[in-house]
Amino acid sequence: MSRGVFRILSIDGGGIRGAFPAHILSCIKHRLQINIDDHFDMIAGTSTGSIVAAAVACKIDPEEVVELYREHGPSIFTRKRSLLPDKYQPGRESIYKNENLKKVLEKRFGCVKLGEITKPLLIPATDIGNGGVHVFKSAYQEDYHRDGKVPLHQAILASCSAPTYFNPTKVDEYLLADGGLWANNPSLAAVIDAQRRLGIELPKIRILSLGTGHAKTCYGVKGDREWGLLNGWKGTEFISFLMSLQAQTTNNYLQLMLGSDQILRLDFDSDCPLPLDDCSALDDLVSNADRIFTHNSSKIREFLA
Repeated sequence: MSRGVFRILSIDGGGIRGAFPAHILSCIKHRLQINIDDHFDMIAGTSTGSIVAAAVACKIDPEEVVELYREHGPSIFTRKRSLLPDKYQPGRESIYKNENLKKVLEKRFGCVKLGEITKPLLIPATDIGNGGVHVFKSAYQEDYHRDGKVPLHQAILASCSAPTYFNPTKVDEYLLADGGLWANNPSLAAVIDAQRRLGIELPKIRILSLGTGHAKTCYGVKGDREWGLLNGWKGTEFISFLMSLQAQTTNNYLQLMLGSDQILRLDFDSDCPLPLDDCSALDDLVSNADRIFTHNSSKIREFLA
């Protein structure tokens, strides 16, 4: 902590779109020469954001995370093979297996356990077994022992298990799914934990909040629409819609709670859908990240000074 300021890095979920915040962090590290490894006092990441957040907590160069998406994205988002045509099995199971993602996470984060990470790290997930929320935490509270032996890669996998995309993940006694169902933007969860668990006063908090893109989804007001998940609700686009709403709402809440100079939110809008699994969009995501960084580099430097 520096000069009484408590700095939080928060990273949204969004599947392959995690390349956007990863590239922004790479620009901050290499172009602004800011040591992001030690700059933040707390890090929070949901779903794909948990991959980026964990990398920062483990002092892995964010550019390596961008390359991880490039190299392994296509294999992670490879549809399951079936003898039945898609029209005969709509909605019966998740689109992708999580084995490939699990292997990538195990290789990248190894045997690191949450209890071995001393920097405050929060990874939201959803406890679908008990119908509640679940937040993985590193070893920054002496009286909190639940997650100490949980491998970091397991916590990330659970947070990344987006409904309809991946099956839920079993971690110890818990059956967990994507934290983006309730905390796709984990900055509010981080602020609450900093205040209640670490005793940080709200005026001392500064948040760098990184989104993964926002595509506006509209349904119109036609009364005769068939509201099935695969047609009226636009299938998996509905999941992205819910996560985007949560991220926007969280940012609005924090703008009301904190001063306008305490939050820097970096994100982008898209006129086209932003699927969580579209690996062909990687170049556009990195290009957007570079544009956002370039236009805001002075603001970023001043905010992180």
